[in-house]
Order: sequence, then C-alpha cells, then structure tokens
Amino acid sequence: TTAEEIKKKRIYAEWGLTDEEYRMIEEDILGRMPNYTETGLFSVMWSEHCSYNSKPVLRKFPTSGPHVLQGPGEGAGIV
Repeated sequence: TTAEEIKKKRIYAEWGLTDEEYRMIEEDILGRMPNYTETGLFSVMWSEHCSYNSKPVLRKFPTSGPHVLQGPGEGAGIV
C-alpha cells in the first residue's frame, strides 16, 4: 500500500486517525505523506490506549464520595 493510496482511500481513518490528525502528520510533522509504517505507528501512538485523549474529560468525574466504590489507582478507572 502506497502513501498515495493511504490518503486517497482514507486508510488512516480505518486505523483510528482523524482527518485533522492525518493532516497534522502530513503537513506539520513530516512535511510529506506518511508511508504505511509511519501511518501505522502514528495511529497506534495516538490511540486512546497510548495517548489518553479522554484524560481531560475524565478528570471532571468525582473520584471519591458515597457512591464511588473504588477511586482511581494504578492504571485503573473509577468504579
């Protein structure tokens, strides 16, 4: 799969990258279309699992109180 195919067919979107993220990789970071491997690496490193995109939103939730059974801890959420 070529860099051109990745862009034209929006394969990056299937891998979880948004149009804006792909544009940023292409224009701001690399200055060229990313190849297959680079697109894969960015999609993994910018995934929720690795980058915690939702962290600012999650910080708004209560972490203690009468209805919180278990607060945040070592890589865990709140129950």
